[in-house]
Amino acid sequence: MTGFSAYEQPDGEPPSRRGRKPASIGEQVGPSHRAWLEPVRSRLFASGLTLDDLVGRSGYSKARISELLRGKGYYPGWEITYSVVRALDIPVWPLRRLWTAAAREAAKDTAWIESRIHAVQPLPPERPPLAHQGFTEAMRHPYTAYARAFLQSDRRAHWVVSEACDILWLGWDDAVAGPNVPRHAWRLLRSRVLLRAHLHPAGHPDLRPAAFQTVDQSRIDDLTARFARIGRLADFFDAVARLPQNQLDVTVLRYLCGIHPDAIPDVVGLSTAITQSMDHHARGALEGTYHRHDNRE
Repeated sequence: MTGFSAYEQPDGEPPSRRGRKPASIGEQVGPSHRAWLEPVRSRLFASGLTLDDLVGRSGYSKARISELLRGKGYYPGWEITYSVVRALDIPVWPLRRLWTAAAREAAKDTAWIESRIHAVQPLPPERPPLAHQGFTEAMRHPYTAYARAFLQSDRRAHWVVSEACDILWLGWDDAVAGPNVPRHAWRLLRSRVLLRAHLHPAGHPDLRPAAFQTVDQSRIDDLTARFARIGRLADFFDAVARLPQNQLDVTVLRYLCGIHPDAIPDVVGLSTAITQSMDHHARGALEGTYHRHDNRE
């Protein structure tokens, strides 16, 4: 099986030790595919199982399992994905939703997706842990508002938040074993949002389209004046997007999303003192930009 092993190392030596990390995921694998493939690989590595163990539990060949774990070849059907998921004792419902989204990303049509799902026995009811359910319900509003600020779409914002909640469910045990569940979850949500946000040519997120959504400019009747105002706001939002990441998060949540300052620490998983410091430094950095644009009016 040389050349097929998911555990093959860069020097080509086929490892035999238990629990060694799989070879890297292919560069062609899209973000939705990675959303479920990375948790599966993490669970496999944490389990200490070998590829042979997984082959024995799933009933599929080493070559096919290896391709699945690396994202090589054709997008995997639900049958083989389900067999691996069950072998690793991973929650099936969130994984299937992520698999379905990735199938669409891979240009699979609805008929193909449904036929693959129907080839597997119906799934029994499955609910997330109560703590996960309570946490995600509490965070859904601020998470969605944050996603909307970057994605400029209600539909995309809701979809990305749901994706993040499903990924969080897959790794919930690890999250609660860590020191800070809100911080872990926030980093996950932020990574999924920024992965799909439009980027400025300079490489930072592009918040300039948010200028078209402000109430301030919408109240200007004169179109020339409105477009001039939008241009100034776009420059200001671009300055916001250039802030350091934590300052950017606090600024977007408070001033673009309207989240109350007292609620922001629980959303981002940082202390009140740190979030207040981030807000202070961000306002100081933006003050000059704001006054420059304000004075031009």
